[in-house]
Amino acid sequence: MIVGFGEGPDDAALRQAWSHFCARLDVAGELIFKDHNPVSGMHRVDALRFLTQNLGQAFDLALETRDTRYPALHAFCGPNRKLGGDCADFTYQQAWIDGASTYRIVGERGGARFLNITVQGARPDGPGLLHEPFGDVPEANLSADRLVVADDGTFEVFLGGPERQGNWLPTTSGSRKVFIRQGFDSWDEQPARLRIERVDMDSPRPVPSTGTMLEAISWAGDFVTGLMHDWPDFPFTYGGVDAEHPNQFPALDVTGADAKRGRAATNMHWQLAAGEALIVEFAAHDGLWMLTNMGVFFNSMDFLYRPVSYTPSRTAVDSDGKVRLILAHDDPGYHNWIDTQGFERGNLTYRHMLGGFPATLDTRVVKRAALAAELPGDSATVTPQQRIAQMWARFNGIRRRYASL
Repeated sequence: MIVGFGEGPDDAALRQAWSHFCARLDVAGELIFKDHNPVSGMHRVDALRFLTQNLGQAFDLALETRDTRYPALHAFCGPNRKLGGDCADFTYQQAWIDGASTYRIVGERGGARFLNITVQGARPDGPGLLHEPFGDVPEANLSADRLVVADDGTFEVFLGGPERQGNWLPTTSGSRKVFIRQGFDSWDEQPARLRIERVDMDSPRPVPSTGTMLEAISWAGDFVTGLMHDWPDFPFTYGGVDAEHPNQFPALDVTGADAKRGRAATNMHWQLAAGEALIVEFAAHDGLWMLTNMGVFFNSMDFLYRPVSYTPSRTAVDSDGKVRLILAHDDPGYHNWIDTQGFERGNLTYRHMLGGFPATLDTRVVKRAALAAELPGDSATVTPQQRIAQMWARFNGIRRRYASL
């Protein structure tokens, strides 16, 4: 027994809450051994790393940025934190807000090809709902093509309050956060730099109370158990991922609203044995498309150092107008190599946005030693020195997107 325990009026409640959180964290840790995850040490470590990375943001979300009267933009994913099928060429930020306050986002536009600011509403009840902080419903959004930007590249966006001219997004009584995504193509694109504030702030942020801490501990416990429970099960159950037919993309539905928006997303669950390679082939097409290789838990692979993601400007196109990407365990010497990091199983997600229409994605598994016979003779190759140069270009490009690196 710690000397002094019980002398404070909140001691018992705080200790009980923390003990319960630690027990829930232990339960979450057991889920690295679920059937979806292969038994190799690499896969088990990656699953545990998925948990430890997100443990690192549990209380940022539950406590440090939680007070909607004192909002703060939180970097949801990045090179050292992966969650939610994150795209290697996106950055994600969120801030908790409420419908009673008025907020201002101030920033410099930068050069990211895709920028979207969305007010998210309440989370509905019922089955098929992804864990916190996901599951909420978009209420209003502002995309880069509608963003009013000053001549010097700066802008401001107001959230809530009375309607304004220029950049304004309405809120409702159910509004609970603003979600900001940036999508990049080339390595030299500068990110938008953003800040958020409540416009009528008139006092310092209060020190957390016992009640605030107890609520945060409970929320953090829901978060760590929810993410380990839902991934990778949720996409296989609700997200259109076909576990029964690996190594092929499910058919894309490009009718209706998706056809009008010119965007789509689809995920391939892949399984690759030693000595095998997987070729992904599609016609080069307009718009901003992205492919990201992910682990079993739908956590993007090491995009800071490894070629695990591609976009149009960074991809070699064969003379017949086709893009051919090669998923392989080691470097095959072709420009469009997607690294598996040595994993035997994972997920590859294709996203399409902006103009044009999504591509039809064809795949085939071949012998790694037979790649030359399977690819056109003019498929772009690289030397070891060129691959090192690509690694440095990626390393510097990713660091440009994240101010903390």
